[in-house]
Amino acid sequence: MSEKKNGNYYAIVMAGGVGSRFWPSSKAKNPKQFIDILGVGETLFQTTFKRLSQLIPKENIYILTNKAYVGLIKEQVPQIIDEQIVPEPEMRNTAPSILLGSMKIFLKNPDAITVIAPSDHWIEDQDAFTESLKMAFSAAEKEDRLITLGFEPTYPNTGYGYIQFEKGDAAEVRKVLQFTEKPNLKKANQFLSERNYLWNAGIFIWSAKYILECFKQFAPEMYRLFEKGKDVYNTKHEKAFLEQYYKTAANISIDYAVMEKSDAIYVIPVSFKWSDLGTWSSVKDHLASDEEGNTIINSRLVAENAENNIISGYDRKIVVLKNISDLIIVEDEEVLMIVPKEDEQDIKSLREAVMKKYGDDLG
Repeated sequence: MSEKKNGNYYAIVMAGGVGSRFWPSSKAKNPKQFIDILGVGETLFQTTFKRLSQLIPKENIYILTNKAYVGLIKEQVPQIIDEQIVPEPEMRNTAPSILLGSMKIFLKNPDAITVIAPSDHWIEDQDAFTESLKMAFSAAEKEDRLITLGFEPTYPNTGYGYIQFEKGDAAEVRKVLQFTEKPNLKKANQFLSERNYLWNAGIFIWSAKYILECFKQFAPEMYRLFEKGKDVYNTKHEKAFLEQYYKTAANISIDYAVMEKSDAIYVIPVSFKWSDLGTWSSVKDHLASDEEGNTIINSRLVAENAENNIISGYDRKIVVLKNISDLIIVEDEEVLMIVPKEDEQDIKSLREAVMKKYGDDLG
């Protein structure tokens, strides 16, 4: 018999991004979170929904997204109903969307405890994640806190933000001293040696009541703007309100709007493997490679003297390589991209060049 889920547990899944670093597989019309980027038989969004629903009632999982992706969401997880999808009229960063989602949930259940989770991350140990989430929910129920999960760094990554917690704090839920944006390599090495820094995955847990109090205190103008709609949220009039007012909200992240201003921030350190899957190279870290180090996604490979390539094909196409190595080769219905792995940071600018020359629909 399955364990009964707590009706006060809610989730807000952030699913509005474009994922341009995974172009051309990920495009604005069908972005990273809605494709099977790992070639495992389900999209990152489907995996995230399944992971969260181990602990949270499915009807309590809200999806914050771009209005263009509503159809994709319904197609990929048919049990999600319209009320659970919160389409942003336009992208305004994470603070406005989290405030909106929190207000909608609070009006539905004033006792709600909510996790904010990205829709496009990879987590190796789903059960360990669920146990960490249980601990965070319990801590947020007992005391007004803003809690985040921090992942123990395994190498000096310069692409992640870091969370510093109080040294000597052996509690399961530890006091946060500060957040640090993506550091240079020297700083990242220093953080590893100091042993009280964690990777920031952007996963937050708090009560709906308390996060609204924090917005009221630290982002009062934004709070007043969204409070105007409290009588129409979760009704048929919500859409018209958002079309009129959402675009006037400040374009600011939850980190800058709230997290960096509060002294009630806590972190739960976790040791299971996690990645934000930010680049094609990060995908390679989580998939098996052949004997020559080639990573093959949604394709079949015949290779001769070809090593350490990342190949993402379309519709299981056969790819034949000879005498070429260290490339990223990605194909979809319309675009074939071949770039050296060392130039991976140029993919976003290549996407823009293609859009400029051949049309925005290719980005």
